[in-house]
Amino acid sequence: MRVLKYGLFLLFALFLVVASYLAIEFPPILAGMASKTMCSCVYVMGRTPESVIEKELSVFPGLNRAKFEFIDSTVVKATFGLKTRTSIFRKGLGCTLLAEKTEGEVRRQTPALPGPPPFDADTVKWPLGNITPDSVPAGVNRAAIDAAIAEGFEETDPEKPKNTLAIVVVYDGQIVGERYADGITRDSPLMGWSMTKSFTNALIGRLIGEGKLKLEDPAPIDAWQQDDRKNITLNHLMQASSGLEWDESYFAPGHFHNMFMHSDDKAGYAASQKLKYPIGTHWEYSSGTSNILSKIIRQTVGDDNYPRYAYENFFYKVGMYHTLVEPDASGTFVGSSYGYASARDWARFGLLFLNDGTVNGERILPEGWSTYSSTPAPAAPKGEYGAQFWLNAGEKGNPQNCYHPGLPNDEYGAEGFEQQNVFIIPSKKLVLVRLGISHHGFDITGLTQKVMAALP
Repeated sequence: MRVLKYGLFLLFALFLVVASYLAIEFPPILAGMASKTMCSCVYVMGRTPESVIEKELSVFPGLNRAKFEFIDSTVVKATFGLKTRTSIFRKGLGCTLLAEKTEGEVRRQTPALPGPPPFDADTVKWPLGNITPDSVPAGVNRAAIDAAIAEGFEETDPEKPKNTLAIVVVYDGQIVGERYADGITRDSPLMGWSMTKSFTNALIGRLIGEGKLKLEDPAPIDAWQQDDRKNITLNHLMQASSGLEWDESYFAPGHFHNMFMHSDDKAGYAASQKLKYPIGTHWEYSSGTSNILSKIIRQTVGDDNYPRYAYENFFYKVGMYHTLVEPDASGTFVGSSYGYASARDWARFGLLFLNDGTVNGERILPEGWSTYSSTPAPAAPKGEYGAQFWLNAGEKGNPQNCYHPGLPNDEYGAEGFEQQNVFIIPSKKLVLVRLGISHHGFDITGLTQKVMAALP
């Protein structure tokens, strides 16, 4: 009996320790999440605060009870429990959560912003513009595609809403299906979350094409030059196989939240981690790795051209005029997570990779870059990851054991939290974009199968 009482006492003590830890750690994290999400959804996406509370902020229990204060249409303060966090909006840059720097310090930054797009997209043919033909390619069952898309918006379970915002289907380079939720248009910038990692891939590819970076060169991180991390190459980072210690947990305090909620220099925080595994032998999905890559892009381009470079040398060349990537308080793009683009821009991005990095005959990315991006990282056990893209290649020697059973093994794409998807299926000449706020999942495989069945 005494042993039992002692064991119960230890369990109770452990419970108190864990509860106290969470009570200290989680309120500032949740307040930060609420502030940043509200700021970006309202000022970047053009949403109403009420819709953000109803949809995005229902993902964490109690988060939709955060209290908000909006100041001068540029500041969002969120209070959760006794903790208040502040995000600021800057035109052309989006929203930034304050962590270590003051609002004044961040606002005094004067980055070189990109100029306006070179033409009116509504006067130019797709994909650089918005003019699309009325007909569809021969053999395409437009009615079946429209029905599949409609099903993707249909709400059948009030307890598990789909909250689909946009679906765009591109076959053989042409839009063959498209629909938007109420209040969303073809030009509305929509949150991509981790699909932003694939933007980072493309910017690295652009710099490699310009001869400014090489995949097999050691990553140019000064802090790594005095230890074994100096052997981490750009390719190791691209394939999420650096061996750096990392915990991508979204629902518990750790590396992920320390970087996003408590650090102004997210790449610096990620790069400070030590080696946990031999380099190149262990695949670890890591937003930290993507932000290190983003900092390498900045270093390579130079502050005078940053962030203008991403727009003038990549996004605008692809026709992506409704795209934005937000920087952290140090001025580096949050290349893991904070990218926004219209559904058509996400489709343009997928089409670029489907066409091996070319748009209307102009080479934007190096020849073979799509193949590199969609080749499994050697350390990915199911062939599920390439270079900042998710893959459906399957386990080596057993392709049926794959990431998206039921889809072709050549499918690959950008994927993000709450079921953001840009699927690229070369064998079907297909790009499928689905964007939404789906806390309870979305049958993206089913949608894709229905669309494929309607194609020649």
